[in-house]
Amino acid sequence: MNVEHEVKLLVEEIQRLGTKNTDGQTTVKFGVLFNDDRCANIFEALVGTLKAAKRKKLISFQGELLLQGVHDNVDITLLQE
Repeated sequence: MNVEHEVKLLVEEIQRLGTKNTDGQTTVKFGVLFNDDRCANIFEALVGTLKAAKRKKLISFQGELLLQGVHDNVDITLLQE
C-alpha cells in the first residue's frame, strides 16, 4: 500500500471511531485506534501511518511517537475532515 492511501484510510477510521470535541474536531484515543480489530487488519504499521499523517498536518497528537499501553489515553485530533 502507498502512504497516501493509508493516510486516507486512517482519516476514515478516526472519523468512524472518534467523537467531536468542543471545537467540532474529531478526536480518538490512541488506545481505541490501536485496539480496534478493523484497524489492526488495515494498518501494518499504524504508528508509521500516524507519523505520516502528522507530517502532512492532517492530525495532531502530543509527542513524536505513540506506544501501546504508555500512550493509550493520548488524543489524536483530526485537523482536516
